[in-house]
Amino acid sequence: MTTSLSELATLIRSKNAGPFSLTFDVMFSAPERYRRVQASGVLNPTVVALLYGCPVEKVKFFECDNALAIKFSIPRPRPSGEPGDGDLHGGQQYAPLLALQIP
Repeated sequence: MTTSLSELATLIRSKNAGPFSLTFDVMFSAPERYRRVQASGVLNPTVVALLYGCPVEKVKFFECDNALAIKFSIPRPRPSGEPGDGDLHGGQQYAPLLALQIP
């Protein structure tokens, strides 16, 4: 049986980390939910790279045990505010994470 990441996490968000990077936070209110996602190995740099179409070596990935959070940053596909940028603040980029299935 699997559960979507959106059902386990309390907060999943994205935002700019400057004009050339996006940062993501996946936060949990319960240690057992955080540990379940962490132990599954489903959310990792390789999956992030596949979801967002960037090289895996460009993914900066952190598990913050004391904050019950998984955080990562990736390069923006185009600089913030450049013509064709559909999300100036990077606040809508978290959507592909919502449906990740966690065993």
